[in-house]
Amino acid sequence: MTTTLTIAGTHCESCKALIEDVASEIHGITSCSVDFKTGQTVIDHMDSVDWQRFKQEVESLGEYTVPLP
Repeated sequence: MTTTLTIAGTHCESCKALIEDVASEIHGITSCSVDFKTGQTVIDHMDSVDWQRFKQEVESLGEYTVPLP
């Protein structure tokens, strides 16, 4: 499955790297690609993804706002 989210607060390559790194540690996410200019984040995943955990982990990194799918 693929889900596209727009994460508010991204603005640089470091944002991209941080979010993609966190996503790689969430069980069920197989890949994550962030466009830091727009915040558009494309996530390939299994049905079993804990979206609340993903949201909490990303938002704990800084001034990001993650919508739940």
